[in-house]
Amino acid sequence: MNNMSSQPRFLHSNIGEDYDKITASRLPIIIWILLVAIVTVVMQTMSVPLFVSTFFFIAIMILHMYVYWRVSDVIERSRVLYLLIQASFIFSSATLMPDGLPVILIGLIPVLIGQTVAIFFETKKIVFVSFVLYLFFCLVTLWIKDVKDLILFIPLLLLMIVVVMAYALLYYRQVNARVRTQTFLRDLELTHQKVEELTLANERQRMARDLHDTLAQGQAGLIMQLEAVNAYLNRGSIEKAHEIVLSSMAQARQTLGDARKAIDDLRTRATPAVNFNEAIQDQLQRFRLATGVNIKLELNIKSALSGARMEHVLHILSETLTNVARHAQANQISINVWDNQQEFHMVIKDNGRGFNIGKIGMETGHYGLIGIYERARLIGGHIHIESNSEGTTIDLSIPV
Repeated sequence: MNNMSSQPRFLHSNIGEDYDKITASRLPIIIWILLVAIVTVVMQTMSVPLFVSTFFFIAIMILHMYVYWRVSDVIERSRVLYLLIQASFIFSSATLMPDGLPVILIGLIPVLIGQTVAIFFETKKIVFVSFVLYLFFCLVTLWIKDVKDLILFIPLLLLMIVVVMAYALLYYRQVNARVRTQTFLRDLELTHQKVEELTLANERQRMARDLHDTLAQGQAGLIMQLEAVNAYLNRGSIEKAHEIVLSSMAQARQTLGDARKAIDDLRTRATPAVNFNEAIQDQLQRFRLATGVNIKLELNIKSALSGARMEHVLHILSETLTNVARHAQANQISINVWDNQQEFHMVIKDNGRGFNIGKIGMETGHYGLIGIYERARLIGGHIHIESNSEGTTIDLSIPV
């Protein structure tokens, strides 16, 4: 009894799955009822033909199978009502076919008891329904037959109940596994769709960062250099203007190359082997030529950065310098880069006019600082920004 109690609770999941399992058992039950009905009609006809009773018996069996077919709709309204309807069909059909009574009762009562496993999943209710059906079996048998027949039929009924219950437990367990598998597959499909949506969103953010850090920054650098060329030409410094033009040509080529890498998605697959010190020095030299802003650099790197981290750090530096040149109106920048056993640090300070930190990410068309925060997050780092009327400080820290 304890084993049966634990089994239904193991099978039970939710109402939706219960209906699926009960619905899945309809076809074998209807086939069994059809066989029982055929055998009953044959036995009754061979003994004493009852044409009117046979007609009503067949009608009841059709209704009996129809209710089994609509089992989910009926038990959704009332499970007790379903059992009462099916039990009334079984016992009323047995009274119509007295010589086929043992086939009907012994064949159909265990099936109804077995179905209660999927309907209730509670041992007490299953036992109660079994006891009530067994009691009516005894009463109907005594009413139509006699005590000798009852003594003969009881062992057969109990044997059928044991067989059907064992089959029902095994069958519903298999159906339960199939239903759970289908549920898991549906959940997996939904999860896959969400992952695809998140992947597309992340890819769009990455493309936005790459376009901003290649085309947008490159164009901004070229504009600054062209403005510097124009200023030198107005002052008559043709040699200096020519030097900046050559630098602009080199930067334009580099911007084109970076754009192609972003389009081909090569930057995320294989980062070029570039020395960090050389890369940062080259970037600062181009900035000096384009803007004339004095830059003080302190560089003390003991360990090599990974390719991905170096790429993000250089982009953060480039975006910061671009913002200084376009908005800060600064004439002095200090950059301090160092690392230790715990963290990598890059601190960039300028003496510009500062800005309102609370407006970061709120102004349309200004995505540079958002990209800085995103790049820091992607490499497990942290960005801290302080700004006032005396200048701005951007502190990047990355765990080593």
